[in-house]
Amino acid sequence: MGCFECCIKCLGGVPYASLVATILCFSGVALFCGCGHVALTGTVTMVENHFSHVTSDHATLTDVVQILQYIIYGIACFFFLYGIILLAEGFYTTSAVKEMHSEFKTTVCGRCISAMFVFLTYILGLGWLGIFGFSAVPVFLFYNMWTTCGAMKSPIANLTSVDNICVDVRQYGIIPWNATPGKACGSTLSDICNTSEFYLSYHLYIVACAGAGATVIALLIYVMATTYNFAVLKFKSYDHSHTTKF
Repeated sequence: MGCFECCIKCLGGVPYASLVATILCFSGVALFCGCGHVALTGTVTMVENHFSHVTSDHATLTDVVQILQYIIYGIACFFFLYGIILLAEGFYTTSAVKEMHSEFKTTVCGRCISAMFVFLTYILGLGWLGIFGFSAVPVFLFYNMWTTCGAMKSPIANLTSVDNICVDVRQYGIIPWNATPGKACGSTLSDICNTSEFYLSYHLYIVACAGAGATVIALLIYVMATTYNFAVLKFKSYDHSHTTKF
């Protein structure tokens, strides 16, 4: 076998679907974890500076944000390892499937492991679908605030008092109702929208939401690739076991 044929054979054993899914998964998780972590920190800073001047009023928010950031650390570590494992499993199953003209060898344990990855990836896909929906909530809240600030700059806002245009974050449950001031109106609200904390957090939440969506797509590709490989492995092992009886 020449060098060219050897290269073609090696390229034939590459699990391209799993490779694309791994790159997309790593990119999506990195965007979600990195941008989400910084956006959460910016949100707490914005609330402390403009909506809650008493520490006890936003203490719960600070604790929840710290818990979410620790969860983000765990997600990043887990999916870094899980992506590598799935890619390795993809190389194993693809190499086995490509062996059409050689002796095919597979075990019940190997097929069970492949089935376990299919099931686990499916469950993780459903979990990330929930994370994707959850990450859209802060985008919606910041978008409402962004559009409110934009409404103050429109000609229609000049017909009424700008000070009557307000954003009350207490209605979202971020801080309690007795928090002071709890809301921002008029020029104060406009100043908040012009701060770096608001601008950066808003766009980072959008990127984090997009990263969660990319991870969902990556896990969907994983599910399709692992399901196909498992089905082919099971079919070939069944066919091989029946042909050896004759």
